[in-house]
Amino acid sequence: MPARNLGFTGREALLATLRDALASGHRAAVQALHGMGGVGKTQLAIEYAHRFADGYDVVWWVNAENVGLIGEQFAALGEDLGCARPGLPLDAVRRGVLAALRERGNWLLVFDNATRPEELADWLPGGGGHVLITSRAGGWDEVAVPVEVDVLDRMESVALLRHRISRLSLDEADKVAEVMGDLPLAITQAAGYMAKTGLPASEYEELLTTRAAEILAEGKPVSYPMPLAAATGLALGRLRDEDPAAAEVVAICSFLAPDPISAGWLVRAAPALPSPLKDRAADPLSWRRLLAALFSSALVRPDQNCIVMHRLTQAIVRNQLPGDLAVIARSHAGGVLVAGHPGETRVPANWSEWGCMLPHLLALDPANSADPALRSMAVDATWYLSRRGDSEGAYAIAQSLHRQWSMTLGPHDPHVILAGGGLAEALRGLGRYGEARELDQFNLHWSRSALGEDHPETLASAHDLAVDLRRLGEPTLSRELGMDTWFRRRRILGDDDPETLSSAGNLAVTLYDLGDFRAARELQEDTLGRRRRVLGEDHPSTLASATNLASALWELGELEAARELNEDTLARKLRVLGDGHPDTLISARNLAAVRRMLRQPSEPPATVADSDRPSGPALRSSSRTTFGGSNTT
Repeated sequence: MPARNLGFTGREALLATLRDALASGHRAAVQALHGMGGVGKTQLAIEYAHRFADGYDVVWWVNAENVGLIGEQFAALGEDLGCARPGLPLDAVRRGVLAALRERGNWLLVFDNATRPEELADWLPGGGGHVLITSRAGGWDEVAVPVEVDVLDRMESVALLRHRISRLSLDEADKVAEVMGDLPLAITQAAGYMAKTGLPASEYEELLTTRAAEILAEGKPVSYPMPLAAATGLALGRLRDEDPAAAEVVAICSFLAPDPISAGWLVRAAPALPSPLKDRAADPLSWRRLLAALFSSALVRPDQNCIVMHRLTQAIVRNQLPGDLAVIARSHAGGVLVAGHPGETRVPANWSEWGCMLPHLLALDPANSADPALRSMAVDATWYLSRRGDSEGAYAIAQSLHRQWSMTLGPHDPHVILAGGGLAEALRGLGRYGEARELDQFNLHWSRSALGEDHPETLASAHDLAVDLRRLGEPTLSRELGMDTWFRRRRILGDDDPETLSSAGNLAVTLYDLGDFRAARELQEDTLGRRRRVLGEDHPSTLASATNLASALWELGELEAARELNEDTLARKLRVLGDGHPDTLISARNLAAVRRMLRQPSEPPATVADSDRPSGPALRSSSRTTFGGSNTT
């Protein structure tokens, strides 16, 4: 068997699990270590064989990558066991060795880098010995117990780096491990390169960021057959020969984030994909065959119904794609995301899908994208974050989009206006109403002149500006603009359209701020009823109307009704939005205040401190129609 790697570090829990499983016998006596390339499957098998060698009478290593060469290696084993004389036909050798092994115990066979379970099935002895299989592919369930080998734990990565380079501090080692994604081959290669050249960790990190494929081609670790870049290139070349459509998937995934990529996104995007991938993704059976080839390549790994690609593998694949093919693959990656648009950002049921897709959207750098659909989707993502309660995250993305597009497209480009709306919403969430007002005033002026008074984008900007004015303490101006916007939306969209109801809800809150609590109550009751019917009881906009109606009831002295409505609304927000969402916290605060008042009925509302008064608006209800498409946020 191969020499022991004296620098092997970590994997103690996995080694112990392997030993216990193999010792338990029966089916567990065959364990298949599988995982992506460079994850250390072979090194784990070598360490196991050496660590527990004293417990075996025979240990034999078989290079199983080429099934045609297994017979010759069995012939050598047969000679060593004295059960197969030289020159016997290989089939006779196989039968003789398997029979000899079945008659004895305490042996270990390691089949390294096996390709397919069906190719190995006839070479498995059975009996009282143990078998370890290493493979890039999955699907070993029928012949072995599959054991997925993942990247190292961070502590193991740090220990491996500091074992090789004692001068590294814990913090430096942690940063290197982070950029290497804890991949054992990459960690080993980085340690060797830095030890040999004396390169500081900070400079290695910078090189890895700017020239990943080049530096990962430098230096072959002694314990691995080739550097990571070469191994990745070899695997990609094989996949191109075996299944060009699967190789196209690898190219597309290389431009996305190193996070799970839903296979369903590719299926939904089938009409926009190139042939033959287009046809394969549209045929369920052919698609499953493609995924099997993909997962067998070691370039990606499966994660439920998702594809996961290591960040270093992505960098190498991107670098190895010719310029024109890289541009095409990146474009297809954007098309996959656009085709999988999670939908309306005000619907909490869509938030999980938005959360999964967001890292991939950012990986495509939409601020510098020329794809209008991808730009619009990036703006939608800022609204998702705002409505999810992450105003800081929304602000960071929206500001970047707005700044970059303003410089490259000009201040009056439709996507700059869209980004400005998303940025203004984030600013409102951060309490920066003056800045939001400036953006919304600009957007409204442009929309009126370019699109007309009654265009949906104009009305959306007018609605947003009315919200800003109210938040800035100008309720009279807010009422005038809000009333005009509400009337226009009723005439154009109808009384029950969600956008009309947004304007009605904001106008009701403005009336509340002006002290007209009865008018606020009437309009809010009507809006709440319509939203319950149109949007459902648990829609965030419905819950916002309920919150604001409860505030009006408080002011009118109907405390018991306010308490009941607040309790129901808080329970729904906890279920729909979660306990950390700003709107949930508003309802919790309001409920606490009204309960306090009910415990102290003799205390008049006028004497209640501002900090105990019910919060007024809980509205996050601006709307934008995506330019060039039918998606709305």
